[in-house]
Amino acid sequence: MEKSIRLRDKEEAYALFGERDRHLKMIRGHFDVKVFARDNNLRIAGSEQSVLDAYVALLTLIEKVRKYGQIRTQDVESALLRLDAPDVSSDGEIAPLGLKGAKPMTPGQAAYIEAIQTSNVVFGVGPAGTGKTFLATSMAVAALIHGNVSKLVLVRPAVEAGEKLGFLPGDYQAKVNPYLRPIFDALGAMLPMQQIQRYIERDVIEVAPLAYMRGRTLDRAFILLDEAQNTTPKQMLMFLTRLGRRSKAVVTGDISQTDLPDGQRSGLVDVVDRLDGVEGVKVCRLGNSDIVRDDMVQRIIDAYEASDAKRNGEK
Repeated sequence: MEKSIRLRDKEEAYALFGERDRHLKMIRGHFDVKVFARDNNLRIAGSEQSVLDAYVALLTLIEKVRKYGQIRTQDVESALLRLDAPDVSSDGEIAPLGLKGAKPMTPGQAAYIEAIQTSNVVFGVGPAGTGKTFLATSMAVAALIHGNVSKLVLVRPAVEAGEKLGFLPGDYQAKVNPYLRPIFDALGAMLPMQQIQRYIERDVIEVAPLAYMRGRTLDRAFILLDEAQNTTPKQMLMFLTRLGRRSKAVVTGDISQTDLPDGQRSGLVDVVDRLDGVEGVKVCRLGNSDIVRDDMVQRIIDAYEASDAKRNGEK
């Protein structure tokens, strides 16, 4: 399939294409199309859906050029991302085009999503199966697609609070991938893995161990810290102070499943005690009623809690 677009003049073409055709190359690579330019005419060739998507993206960018006289690389990235846009509907569903959306199934989950939409820092605390990581990742993708942020940073403590992975360069992926897999799984439920890989290659999405946050300040970023119960108070402070201008942080964890050494206070427990009630900070406590996994998971959790209560009563 082919479609054509007529540009006004060479100046408009130069502003649209970018220096050394940088913007044009981004569009070609993203949609896997061929774009030919001759005498202020653009011709787009490729598969039907790819051509239509590239055509819409180019029209969006041309409109910006005509309004502002120029566009930035960030504008191009935003135009490309919006074509895969997830949306948050009136009933709270977060759905990328053509994919199954993430919908809050309980009042607690709905309140959690609302908190992420309205607060700068959100703590999602609760047991496994309550949707803490999945819903937060879905909201992160939505924020990126809609241009509210320009980058996603998704982190976890690696192995343990001390993050003793040894020397990372060289075998970095082999060491951290098992611990970051749940975040990739959540991303994969929202976007095709090929698309996720492109965003990672462009540094639009970054998935990394918590240790890699040191010494950084992140502006216009959505930052998700998962498994936060395995951080120390010092690590938690380090993470929260990475927030820059127009950034948002969501911290998730289950304080009943910490892997910290005996006697070590969890950074998640510590920070919730310190920041609950602070302006711009929201603590969402999800419980057993928010678990949406198989009924067996609920029965297991109930049995453990009953056993713990009985043991504590015997002491």
